[in-house]
Amino acid sequence: MSFPSSETPPPVSEHDAMDRLIAGRARIEKELGKVIVGQRDVIEQILISLVAGGHCLITGAPGLAKTLLVKSIAQIFHLEFRRIQFTPDLMPADITGTEILQDASGERRMTFVRGPVFAHMILADEINRTPPKTQAALLEAMQEHQVTAAGVRHPLPEPFFVLATQNPVEMEGTYPLPEAQLDRFMFNVVMDYLPVDDEVRVVTETTAGAAATIEPLFSGPDVIQFQRLVRQVPVAAELVRYAVELAAASRPRRTGSPAFVNDWVTWGAGTRAGQFLVLGAKARALLQGRAHVTAEDVRTLAAPTLRHRILINYRAEAEGIRVEDLITRLLETVKSPLPN
Repeated sequence: MSFPSSETPPPVSEHDAMDRLIAGRARIEKELGKVIVGQRDVIEQILISLVAGGHCLITGAPGLAKTLLVKSIAQIFHLEFRRIQFTPDLMPADITGTEILQDASGERRMTFVRGPVFAHMILADEINRTPPKTQAALLEAMQEHQVTAAGVRHPLPEPFFVLATQNPVEMEGTYPLPEAQLDRFMFNVVMDYLPVDDEVRVVTETTAGAAATIEPLFSGPDVIQFQRLVRQVPVAAELVRYAVELAAASRPRRTGSPAFVNDWVTWGAGTRAGQFLVLGAKARALLQGRAHVTAEDVRTLAAPTLRHRILINYRAEAEGIRVEDLITRLLETVKSPLPN
């Protein structure tokens, strides 16, 4: 896929952009439905992270169409897409690029050759199959939207997204992602196996006829405008406090921490969790055609926002407690100040 045209489109009012996004939600689902069966929650969470401007981690076993889903979303938004297959021998320069010595007009000079990270949407496929040193090569790109080589800053194209897939850490040949990198991901989306009926449909459709064609519906400038709209969605001060209190309640050995958190948690969610909860809730409201955020928006996004930011201890593992169980307990313990 080539870069979309850099020609500036005619300005669109915020009201028109909002109408386009709301109307486009159904069209996006229709286009994705050509190649993706089910996975409605997964699709919603990735779209939320996209219009909110956050990166997304997708966790699931091999063969669940994680790569196909990300590629299809890139096609719908007409974004330059690059896939990086993370392997044990991948080096940082293989991602960001490197300087090489070139001979131009009889003069030797160092020239920076851009790596595959210079695209709008990066699929970091099986990111936890490469050692931490290479995983960390994405940190600057994810946080600063730039790459620095030999002291020179190289801006990345906008919009810029990293959607990384990882295999369950129990699988052979995986390296757990560093906490600092996990925290850069807005959501950790869990992609599970399909129900049998849906899986029968997938097998039937993929073994007969040609693959469906995805039609582009938006552009890079559209995505940037959607991101600006998301930040303008109003949210009650009580809901902001609710999001912050949910994240704070996951931290052990603090005043007011629930007893089960002190018993089962080694490390809780930081400030980014509250930021992403509020930002994600705004994006969810906008995608559903609402100009205000509800408590249900925050509660719905608690699991994908918190599951990769809470580290349970050996006691929890010995008692069979999962992070999902702990988040459920947090939602029961921290009460919403407003009705859903």
